[in-house]
Amino acid sequence: QVQLVESGGGLVQAGGSLRLSCAASGRTFSRFTMGWFRQAPGKEREFVAAISWSIISTYYADSVKGRFTISRDNAKNTVYLQMNSLKTEDTAVYYCAANTRSGSYYYPIGYDYWGQGTQVTVSS
Repeated sequence: QVQLVESGGGLVQAGGSLRLSCAASGRTFSRFTMGWFRQAPGKEREFVAAISWSIISTYYADSVKGRFTISRDNAKNTVYLQMNSLKTEDTAVYYCAANTRSGSYYYPIGYDYWGQGTQVTVSS
């Protein structure tokens, strides 16, 4: 079992920044690919970013490339999502997820464990 708890969401003006954190407990965090997804009202959950267990590889959705940065601290069992130059279309509930079976990093089905989500609202 892996437990994931997100934090850091909130209300921010367009152009601003937020840093999301996801604290993991349970199985060996350092062995997993970790991902961030988001879901806006009335829309499907979509991929935002992922980072390999080795930290060597990172992946981003085209919509956030150049604005968001995913990172992880395996010693602290925590993954981060630094979000800069936020846009109103970034408004969503953001979820972190653990990929423990080497599934696809891009699709939600590739992830086994999910946090409860944290709301990010970007105002114009």
